[in-house]
Amino acid sequence: MTQDGVQPLRIDTSRPHPARIYDYLLGGTENYEADRRAADELAAAAPEVRIGVRANRAFLHRAVRYVVGHGIRQVLDIGAGLPTAPNVHEVAQESAPEVRVAYVDNDPIVAARGSALLSRSGTTSITLGDVRDPRSVLEHPGVREVIDFGRPVALCLVAVLHFVTDAERPARILAALRHALPAGSFLVLSHATGDFADRSAAQAVYSKATAGLHLRSRAQIERFFDGFEPVEPGLTQVPFWRPDAPPPPRSGEIGFYGGVARKTG
Repeated sequence: MTQDGVQPLRIDTSRPHPARIYDYLLGGTENYEADRRAADELAAAAPEVRIGVRANRAFLHRAVRYVVGHGIRQVLDIGAGLPTAPNVHEVAQESAPEVRVAYVDNDPIVAARGSALLSRSGTTSITLGDVRDPRSVLEHPGVREVIDFGRPVALCLVAVLHFVTDAERPARILAALRHALPAGSFLVLSHATGDFADRSAAQAVYSKATAGLHLRSRAQIERFFDGFEPVEPGLTQVPFWRPDAPPPPRSGEIGFYGGVARKTG
């Protein structure tokens, strides 16, 4: 088990953080009063949000099973969020115990809490890092000791890029990450959208958090898959990506797109 990059940093509990809001909406306990207030305000503005975050989590699990089933034995999960069982390494290692998983998040509490749940076999790590600085993530020892970029990797960017502004050039971030991946790698990505309802009230909630919410259309999100070959059914609302159970209530209102794609060259 490693916990590289985790320093005894002060955790700011006075402002809501997206990872802790998400944790609360999933029914977790690793959150503070400011996070709970923000999440409750968000749920009041968008009542389907709890269904949506659970559908997004279920999409991640299905996508991980898919890529492991197609030979992937390494996963880089950037913007991993707080541990919510089953975690990515638990899902992956159910099918292939040798799968290695490197988690990255920019919230110190994620690194601090997450380290307690990691495998002691050396097949998992958690690193404090930010997707906005992809080079530092890719070069971090905590990532490099788990991930061999000479072999295919599944890159997970699940519910993270909507916290990156256009000015921070998310396409540039994707290009840097894509360049580091060898052929045969996969991209697993989900992103919030306003295509199905007015989400201005939800955006107002996140404007008071440590990161704002930047909704994008389906066409805008599809561009993040440039350089990858989509896996059927392509980019869809998350409940409809290769479902393994009946879709949850109000699925048509869920404001998350998700997709998986493979790097072929």
